[in-house]
Parts: sequence; structure tokens; C-alpha cells
Amino acid sequence: MGVLNWANSKVRKMTWVQIAVIELCVAAFALLIAKLWPGVLGLEWYWYAAVGGLSYVYLMAFMLRR
Repeated sequence: MGVLNWANSKVRKMTWVQIAVIELCVAAFALLIAKLWPGVLGLEWYWYAAVGGLSYVYLMAFMLRR
């Protein structure tokens, strides 16, 4: 069993609270990267909007396809 199959089997068993904690962990890690690497925060605002918008479209397309 590969790592992705293992992770998928674990995620399927998670509750919404556990998924929210994972999201909190990812947000905290992103803030840590921003704190330690100031160059990341030097980008223009539209780069952050583009990444957020593209990831949103991808996730919505995935959710609505099933």
C-alpha cells in the first residue's frame, strides 16, 4: 500500500472536527513559513488571490463532480 492510499484510508474515517484541526495545523504552518521567510510576504496581493481562487475552483469542481 502506497503512502497516498494509506492517507486516503485514514482521511475517510475522520470526522469534521478532525479535518478542521488539520486545517488549523496547515494554517499555523503557513504562518510559521511566512514568519521565518519574509520574502513570501513580499509578493503582491493578487498572487495570494490567484492561489486561493484556483484552489477553491479545484476543490469545488471535485466536490460537485461526485
